[in-house]
Amino acid sequence: MSARMVRILTEHALLIAMLLILGAFLLYPIVLTVRGGFAADPATGAGFTLEHISLVFEDPRLTGGLITAFKFAVCTTVLCIVISLPLAVLSANYTFPFKKTLNAAILVPLILPPFVGALGMKALLGRAGSVNALLGTEFDLLGANKFWGVVIVQALHLYPIIYLNATAALANLDPALNESAENLGAGPWRRFFTITLPLIRPGLFAGGTIVFIWAFTELGTPLMFDYYQVTPVQIFYGLKEVQNSAEPYALTVVMLFAAVLIYVLGKAVFGRKGYAMYSKASRAGDEIRLSGIGGWLAAIGFGSVTLLAVLPHIGVVLTSLAQPGAWYRSALPEALTASHYQQALASPESFNSIKNSLVLSLTAMVLNMGVGVLVGYLLVRTRVIGRSLLDSLCMLPLAVPGLVMAFGYVAMTLRWPFGSGDPLQGTLAVFGTDPNPFPLLIIAYAIRRLPYIVRSTVAGLEQTSGELEEAAVNLGASRITAVRKVIVPLIMANLIAGGLLVFSFSMLEVSDSLILAQKSEHFPITKMIYELTNRLGDGIFVASAMGAWGMALLAVTLVGASVMMGKKLGSIFRV
Repeated sequence: MSARMVRILTEHALLIAMLLILGAFLLYPIVLTVRGGFAADPATGAGFTLEHISLVFEDPRLTGGLITAFKFAVCTTVLCIVISLPLAVLSANYTFPFKKTLNAAILVPLILPPFVGALGMKALLGRAGSVNALLGTEFDLLGANKFWGVVIVQALHLYPIIYLNATAALANLDPALNESAENLGAGPWRRFFTITLPLIRPGLFAGGTIVFIWAFTELGTPLMFDYYQVTPVQIFYGLKEVQNSAEPYALTVVMLFAAVLIYVLGKAVFGRKGYAMYSKASRAGDEIRLSGIGGWLAAIGFGSVTLLAVLPHIGVVLTSLAQPGAWYRSALPEALTASHYQQALASPESFNSIKNSLVLSLTAMVLNMGVGVLVGYLLVRTRVIGRSLLDSLCMLPLAVPGLVMAFGYVAMTLRWPFGSGDPLQGTLAVFGTDPNPFPLLIIAYAIRRLPYIVRSTVAGLEQTSGELEEAAVNLGASRITAVRKVIVPLIMANLIAGGLLVFSFSMLEVSDSLILAQKSEHFPITKMIYELTNRLGDGIFVASAMGAWGMALLAVTLVGASVMMGKKLGSIFRV
């Protein structure tokens, strides 16, 4: 058999292996969830009926939850665009004082999950919080107005995703188009709305899709705000009935279909290419230097958004340092202590949750780095039929709600081959007297963050000439040796950047951790934070300390990934 035939067979075997893995741990959980929503017998998944789906729409409580989730998503996405688009335009077209520092600072919100940030916002904006103490008011954003509390916290966390996509889209525009319009007499506002905005619309849609689906299915933030009449929280509490009731399945299916439908409609209306360029930027555009008051106003604009975005972080840190009872109707805590940080590390349960998250996240990272090399190689270096399908499946976790995926993994443990009486019973288990969620958590973390490692690996391979690999093969090295000793070292920075993102976002993963870990010895850090917030006394303070530890870790890893990938970091958050 010739070397070429061996290579072709190897490539096809790798493709089939990758498709089988994604089929088993990405598509199968989704299929089980959908099947459960239409099953006549929820216990066995047998039969077919539309009754469960129709009951969702007949129950005012459940339809109200869907409408609220939709409102959360729309308001959060619009607010993110309002925040990020002007900043992206400024960053792409102008230079101003401290631009590099402010461009890095604008990504700070990504280092704290919004559900942890809600702890800080309660301390700052609650009825007895800092803002009311400073202003002498009784404004209750987290009570009667807590809908907007959820929206604001989510938007302040998610706007960098749209900012990264918008900045990348603006960088690809040919400045000659703007200059031609200016020569024809078009003013700046007309040029923006008739040229720039239509051309960057696909980029805005790419980022807006992630934000919309994230906000539509966000579990942690409404949960922390005690906002129970919203679909993700209703699904979370419905898990207690999942073994005997079809309602949680049906509600999850409706949420999934709603997310897909909204995405398709949005793609048709906003995601189409609108106006096409003959090529991407034919030359680099000269950035306009803003000096004097204009430059300082731009810097102040960036700084003001960053300051607002770090308010939840500041609130979390201050709460973690406050003595219990020492921060009530005062601008700042009246007594400080570091004991909560010590307890977060010294308490057996807290320390165990940190250890669990480290082990789970590191394992998911290593697993994803290996898969990322294989998938990236197939996508960039081969012409094997089926590459586009593999690419689409790898990006699918960005478009499928995390809550749906987590619910699908629960369904896997209740059906063949992992259900009661099946050959692999107990290998993967969420419920029961002796659950075993660790394999599921690793798989869930790896699948959910697979797009990050694939995109970063593909970016590295596209910048690396394939001639180097061919030269090594011509000198007698095997294809595997050439990839291992030539290609992998050249793309190591991209692999590390993607791996850091996988690790850091897995450490603070919310949906999978809250749903799949049901016993305290299995809790990851985010599930322990949630449990601590329900503990009387010092619970919320220790939870904030754990959030601060996680925030510091994520800050280091995100900065590292940003330094290694630069402007290509935005391509990771794109479906």
